[in-house]
Amino acid sequence: MRSHYCAELNELNVGEEVELVGWVNSHRDHGGVIFIDLRDRSGIIQVVADPADSKKAHEIAEKVKDEYVIKVKGKVRLRGEGLENPKLKTGKIEVIADEIEIENTSEVLPFQIGDKSVNEELRLKYRYLDLRSPDMLETFILRSKVTNAIRRYFDEKGFIDVETPVLTKSTPEGARDYLVPSRVHPGEFYALPQSPQLFKQILMVAGFDKYYQIAKCFRDEDLRADRQPEFTQVDVEMSFVTQDDVIEAIEGMIKEAFKTAGIDIKLPIKRISYTEAMEKYGSDKPDLRYDLAMVDVIDEFKDSSNEIFSSIAKDKKNNRIKALKVPQGDKFYSRKMLKELENFVRKFGAKGLAYIQVKEEGLKGPILKFLSEESLNKMIEKLKPEIGDIIFFGAGDKKLVLDYMGRLRQKIAKDMGLINENEYNLVWIVDFPMFEKDENGNPTPLHHPFTMPDMDTWDEENFEEIKSVAYDLVCNGYEIGGGSIRIHKEEIQEKVFKLLGIDEMEAREKFGFLLDALKFGAPPHGGFALGLDRVIMLMRKTDNIRDVIAFPKTQKAQCLLTSAPSEVDKSQLKELHIRVKKPKADNE
Repeated sequence: MRSHYCAELNELNVGEEVELVGWVNSHRDHGGVIFIDLRDRSGIIQVVADPADSKKAHEIAEKVKDEYVIKVKGKVRLRGEGLENPKLKTGKIEVIADEIEIENTSEVLPFQIGDKSVNEELRLKYRYLDLRSPDMLETFILRSKVTNAIRRYFDEKGFIDVETPVLTKSTPEGARDYLVPSRVHPGEFYALPQSPQLFKQILMVAGFDKYYQIAKCFRDEDLRADRQPEFTQVDVEMSFVTQDDVIEAIEGMIKEAFKTAGIDIKLPIKRISYTEAMEKYGSDKPDLRYDLAMVDVIDEFKDSSNEIFSSIAKDKKNNRIKALKVPQGDKFYSRKMLKELENFVRKFGAKGLAYIQVKEEGLKGPILKFLSEESLNKMIEKLKPEIGDIIFFGAGDKKLVLDYMGRLRQKIAKDMGLINENEYNLVWIVDFPMFEKDENGNPTPLHHPFTMPDMDTWDEENFEEIKSVAYDLVCNGYEIGGGSIRIHKEEIQEKVFKLLGIDEMEAREKFGFLLDALKFGAPPHGGFALGLDRVIMLMRKTDNIRDVIAFPKTQKAQCLLTSAPSEVDKSQLKELHIRVKKPKADNE
């Protein structure tokens, strides 16, 4: 129906007869001559309906309204000096309409196309209108290009694209499964995959050597701005590899993907240990676009005259005292703002927020009276503060201090405008602990139970000290992917299961098909999964993952466009041998 896309036309097309289709972005009547901004996927071009050129086309143009779908036939001409629109790619030309045909009308819109100030729930209800905006279209064109770049990269590197099942077995992977009842097997359920983890390992046992897939994954977990119940990940697995091999392959893919968005990623990407990330930045996904690293000062408080500080300093294994030097922070933060910072960290368990101000006349702060001159001098030597700086202190339980001081670091960076929004700072986090304590003090895997432990650190008595061969990729404070070398030997897998309290019967029930596969010549293998949605979110500089998914769910896991989830007919439930028992209301 068209000869060109609207924004494909330029001065070289002047004098040509063209046929265009699209939506009426706007229309204006200037003294009998009607101007229509016609929009399609490529952009906008101005169409002129002048009765002197075509009376019939002008009559039709008088009837059109915003978002009508029309077809235009006419001739391209230059707009003329002083009439050009520099905001449009086609701003030097226009099309004189010979014929206009209304293909479809439109009701008055619930909101203007591209209006981001509109309530998000309304935008999601009318998602097809929201997606019409040039900004949203640009997002999904970029997403398509990134996806194609990833496919090309892996194809050129000899990876095989394999689809894995969407209906599979429920296995414990950290979040709740979405379950699908079986009609053929009453009382039994499939699960939607949280990841293709077990299947991609089986593909390595099968000898596929290098696999990738752009896969849909499903997790029934509490949602937030950068999470969705269904999401897309770039899934990768490789045989006969070390951690360095996997990282090298993924870095190449990352470079190609970001290049598509005009972003140059320098390789190799920096690596830091999990311990360093936590101790310096209070997070295993640190934003390194700014410094503000925490410094350990627990030794300087051993001789403190304050009993709380001195008792904390005696247990270096379980406690921390951290200092966070903020350059020129004393000149930025007023007394009222400092109180707000204290209230901020209290929300995360802090009992207060001590600080030292570095003024021209010297150091100032209540905490000074608890430090000896020797301890203070040692601290100053470590921190090297300058006039105008402020030093914040966090003291107490290790996990608690690292958490709230890490959050404080992030807040200060935002408050003081220390973040370069145009920078993409990537970092690998390596040497993760294999296990962490659950609420009962028992070991639970930090990643998953098929992660290869560093056997040189294996110590069942001190399981928190055991390291794993796992790695996460972080960009600007977001974890965008992660992976590990997998366990391929039965005796190592048995050790891990035993430490986790998983007996042979439970292991067979939950992971039997994988354990069987590992007995038949499983090669050393490892892999990685990249969160595609999150990567596109960063490229588009939004903090809302719903902006980069065509048909997302709300934070209540609802699709407002289709009204899913919804009740189903009782006959369907009967076929599935299911009876719905709704929860009682609070007042029942």
